[in-house]
Amino acid sequence: MSSKNSETRERILESAWKLLAGSQASAVRMSDIAKQAGISRQAVYLHFPTRAELLIATTRYIDEVKDIDARLAKSRSASEGLERLESFVEAWGNYIPEIYGVASALISMQTKDEEAGAAWDDRMNAVRHGCEAAVEALARDGKLTLSLSTSEATDLLWGQLLVENWELLRHRCGWTQARYIDVLQQTVHAILVDSTNT
Repeated sequence: MSSKNSETRERILESAWKLLAGSQASAVRMSDIAKQAGISRQAVYLHFPTRAELLIATTRYIDEVKDIDARLAKSRSASEGLERLESFVEAWGNYIPEIYGVASALISMQTKDEEAGAAWDDRMNAVRHGCEAAVEALARDGKLTLSLSTSEATDLLWGQLLVENWELLRHRCGWTQARYIDVLQQTVHAILVDSTNT
C-alpha cells in the first residue's frame, strides 16, 4: 500500500472513530465518514468495500492506537493462571472507559444495524478469547472451580466484563473506577477459583 493510500486509510478510520464517538453515532453513514475525512464516498469504498468492514477496521484501529497489546502484556506473560486472570480483568476493565463512546454507539446500533453488530461482535469475540486464555491458565494450574467447565467459566467471565455492566456500575450507581476494578477482581475470583486450592 502506497504512503498516500495509507494516509487516506488512516484519515478514514480517524473520521469514523470521531463520528462514532459523537452524539449522532446511530446515523453515521459512509457519506458522513467521507465528508468528515474530506474525500469522496467512492474513495472510502476503495479502501473499505462495505460499511461492516469499515466499522470492524475502525474498532481494530482504536485498539492499535491505544496499544491494547501493551496493556495485555502482563496478563499474557503471567506464569500463573490467577495472575493472568487478575491482570486481564484489570487491563480490560481499565480499557472500557477509553473506548466507551464508540462501544456504547455500536451497542445501541447493533439491534437495528447488522454492520454495527458485526463490528461489536468482532471486538467482543476478541474479549472472549482473552477470557478463555485466562480460564485455561487457571485450569492448567488446577485452580479452576470444579463446579464449572472451562467453557462455562469462560462464558461467566465474559459476561462479567460486559461494557453494559461497567456502564451500570460507573454511571448509574456512581462507583469509582478503582472500586469497579477491585470488586470485579474479587467477584471473578470468588466464582472461578477453587477456594480449596489457593
